[in-house]
Amino acid sequence: MQVDLRGPSGRLEALYEEPAEARFAAVVCHPHPLFGGTMHNHATYRLAKAVRALGGAALRFHYRGVGRSTGAYDEGRGETEDAGAALAWLAARRPELPRLSCGFSFGAWVAIRAGCADGGARAVVCAGVALRELVDRPIELLRSCPKPLAVVQAERDEFGAPERVRALLQGAAGPREFAQVGGASHLFTEKLTEYQAACEEALRWALGEAGVAVAAPAP
Repeated sequence: MQVDLRGPSGRLEALYEEPAEARFAAVVCHPHPLFGGTMHNHATYRLAKAVRALGGAALRFHYRGVGRSTGAYDEGRGETEDAGAALAWLAARRPELPRLSCGFSFGAWVAIRAGCADGGARAVVCAGVALRELVDRPIELLRSCPKPLAVVQAERDEFGAPERVRALLQGAAGPREFAQVGGASHLFTEKLTEYQAACEEALRWALGEAGVAVAAPAP
């Protein structure tokens, strides 16, 4: 359903999808707004679809200045505040559910920042971690965040080579999980089915359910 959240800069346009008996809830952050990123981006949609496939409630939203959301681009700082507002909305709506902070590309960094700072977020799941982008990247959080953090990276990611991302996860303060999607580039367009499957496994790991088969929710 379409919802309007109250963000630090005013209205945040959002899309909330909740199964009848949600098992967990997740905010899903979209890629860079200055490069056409929206909550309808296919990689963001597939990440949200992975949440729903495991019986989770998914909240996608537009950062300030995107779509019907008010405000203007704020180089990652304000966008992180927007994600924090989305996590707070989930907490108020479904306080009993485990909450995850998720995102793709620029949204991965937003999800890491917001999720690591939110005391109620259980874990972070991100995809397409970009190491070459016009954004303030809190790279140190890949190691210093004490929460479980899973990364899904494309084998041929032109903005974040898998071996470099994997190296940045070494010696982390909290549990880390890494998955690589073979034959895909940054946007995962070549392997969307495999990408979604990898996201589902990352979500299972983040929920402490690695290797556990979860039945898909009824349509």
